[in-house]
Amino acid sequence: MTTTNIDKTVVNGFGDEWERFDQSTLSKKEHFDLFERYFSIFPWELISEKSVGFDMGCGSGRWAKLIAPRVGTLHCVDPSTALLVARKNLSNLNNCIFHSSSVDEFSVQSNSMDFGYSLGVLHHIPNTQSALIDCVDKLKSGAPFLVYLYYAFDNKPLWFRALFKISNYIRLFVSRLPHTFRYYASQLLAVFIYFPLSRFSFLLEKLGLNVDKIPLSAYRHSSFYTMRTDALDRFGTQLEQRFTKIEIEEMMIAAGLVDIKFNSTIPFWCAVGIKK
Repeated sequence: MTTTNIDKTVVNGFGDEWERFDQSTLSKKEHFDLFERYFSIFPWELISEKSVGFDMGCGSGRWAKLIAPRVGTLHCVDPSTALLVARKNLSNLNNCIFHSSSVDEFSVQSNSMDFGYSLGVLHHIPNTQSALIDCVDKLKSGAPFLVYLYYAFDNKPLWFRALFKISNYIRLFVSRLPHTFRYYASQLLAVFIYFPLSRFSFLLEKLGLNVDKIPLSAYRHSSFYTMRTDALDRFGTQLEQRFTKIEIEEMMIAAGLVDIKFNSTIPFWCAVGIKK
């Protein structure tokens, strides 16, 4: 089958990212805190130690590392060289199966999985709706699917969205640089943009002020390592799509999900639905 729903330049970029940032120096506490942000709305009561599921776009395996010990089998899927990093990071777990595959090539049977998740991946695929449909197709009826898609700042003021447009022009430039220059440019952004704004938010929060509307305030408790990783992730990717909460809900419904629930805090938008 010919793969059509994949951007090879983006795939190569993510392979480079996870090889540079394999998450080996991320502290256990921060790793778990990040995990909780995304999985706080996941219906754990619907899965067990015998459940079989998939991590679509597993990257370095940072989420799989905390999911695999809770389930029977976890299929880790990624078309990039990041899969080699995941194999290494998950080498102490014997219930992970690795697939060097795009979302539309993932070869497990339809209606066979007890759960699935895809965090920060499907918005980097040319046809996000089609990719979401492909993911849900693998699930059994009644199985949960957790997804995180970049949001269109639909819950932010106009000035915030204007700042994003400026930053997006920077991304369009940086993401087209050769990998090495792309990396160094992203690290400069981490030093001069991410770190100062996040630490400024941290200080304001200590003074009892609400910092939710300050750009990059989400990183106020994050390590510099995470900022460096996400700066490369954000500015090093050529294909990036963003969706409103309403658009995401509509796509999830069109893919066959019901009982959709969104998180009420960062990251926006993270949502879970059940296959009908």
